[in-house]
Amino acid sequence: MTESSANKPANGQVCHRVKNGVKPGRNGFIKNHHHYHHQQPMYCYPEDKVQHTTCNGSSGLGLYSRPFIESFEETPMLVAVLTYMGYGILTIFGYLRDFLRDWKIERCHVAREREEQRDFVPLYQDFENFYTRNLYMRIRDSWNRPICSVPGAKVDLVERVSPDYNWTFDYTGKVVEGVINMGSYNYLGFAENTGYCADASAEVTMKYGVGVASTRQEMGNLDRHEEMEELVAKFLGVESAMAFGMGFATNSMNIPALTGKGCLILSDELNHASLVLGARLSGSTIRVFKHNNMQSLEKMLRDAIVHGQPRTHRPWKKILILVEGIYSMEGSIVRLPEVIALKKRYRAYLYLDEAHSIGALGPGGRGVVDYFGLDPRDVDVMMGTFTKSFGAAGGYIGGRKELLEYLRSHSHSAVYAASMSPPVVEQIIASMKCIMGEDGTTLGRDRVQQLAENTLYFRRRLTEMGFIIYGNNDSPVVPMMLYMPAKIGAFGREMLKRNIGVVVVGFPATPIIESRARFCISAAHTKDMLDTALSVISEVGDLLQVKYSRHKRLPSLD
Repeated sequence: MTESSANKPANGQVCHRVKNGVKPGRNGFIKNHHHYHHQQPMYCYPEDKVQHTTCNGSSGLGLYSRPFIESFEETPMLVAVLTYMGYGILTIFGYLRDFLRDWKIERCHVAREREEQRDFVPLYQDFENFYTRNLYMRIRDSWNRPICSVPGAKVDLVERVSPDYNWTFDYTGKVVEGVINMGSYNYLGFAENTGYCADASAEVTMKYGVGVASTRQEMGNLDRHEEMEELVAKFLGVESAMAFGMGFATNSMNIPALTGKGCLILSDELNHASLVLGARLSGSTIRVFKHNNMQSLEKMLRDAIVHGQPRTHRPWKKILILVEGIYSMEGSIVRLPEVIALKKRYRAYLYLDEAHSIGALGPGGRGVVDYFGLDPRDVDVMMGTFTKSFGAAGGYIGGRKELLEYLRSHSHSAVYAASMSPPVVEQIIASMKCIMGEDGTTLGRDRVQQLAENTLYFRRRLTEMGFIIYGNNDSPVVPMMLYMPAKIGAFGREMLKRNIGVVVVGFPATPIIESRARFCISAAHTKDMLDTALSVISEVGDLLQVKYSRHKRLPSLD
């Protein structure tokens, strides 16, 4: 039995069992099962595979009022070796093809400078585009597929073919109808063209038009904008809220307004690109802690308090912790109770991105704060988007009234961006009222419950089939590991042949040996749809041999 010195038990929190000499994973903990429950005793699994169990010790006691189970099974050694070999072979052939292109033996489709511009500052970095030229292009047909219908539980795809190995596409004029959509972020099924929300948006379009043609501070502040922000604040349980026309810009343009030089940002290593960009644009010092690892976060907080700023050792003007509710590539949920406890202990500020969790988690669909039964006032900045659970566009920030008044005058998104489109605003209002039950029906509550049931069912069935899936049991984002580069495109194509639309993801969006398919569960999915998708996934999984899990489970009764 061995134990990593970086992860020794602190205050009785962590119990490790490592057999066969296998070391912990890249996040500082062994990728398998994590259980959190304030009533559960500390225990370890009796299996002879690598396991990790974290229990609530003295610092975590009472923070969790419900089971918190996440799964990150270790990559099998043989699969990891074969994956590296696959990338190595692709790289060798890529350099060979580049050599042939340089000698005009193979036609080159890549954008390049003209010969007379060779002495100029280069516009294109050939080495940086190596992956795009030689790896991505081979499986490019798995992305950017055009759809010609509402992105609901089923979609219609425009058929396309490539005469030159995915460098260009030609459209055949045919439509592939009735493809089960397992890739859109339509968690509550509000991306629809019929029903209460669609009718309300159509009515507002006839009254207000589509565009506002001004910023909120000039002539673009409508009464519908004011009503929407009041409703968002009520939904979140905060004093005030503010909406923005783009979810990405909500992060990237507002974080620089909150922090600056002399401030410290502590960012989870798997945070979204919008959070990373916002942190960089702020000019603050950035330090990255291991994903969802509270020991790593606490160590950085303690060091920041003790040592202060580099060279001068003056206290930091502000310490801001950046985390997400649901991490969209891992399917994991932030350990919010522990983050809030650390934030209070070290007097830091907390910025919570609920892009994927708002509407999708919690008994009332109010996100990860509702999921854990916490007080929204303990989160200093609550950010989220309307593009997923609400079937609309844009983002929001909620918090104290003083914070929002400051952002209205200092945020670039607030001052310079055009106002949100009226029909989009109405879609947000209608869907949010539906979730809150203010439309006089239980439709919203039923959808939140249906999403939770679909998520548990889909995850359990995939696990029983022998696939390695990542993330929390309650997360509607379900990553299924493919690993090998050749299986990324093959899985997407084989699924589409069987009328199932999926999203596949590879390097550099994921670590090089952790390519995956990512399923997004929706309340609009019926059990028949999920069973059909699961049957096809199992069939393709057998065909491509991607049932890698070493922890076989017996099927349970539904």
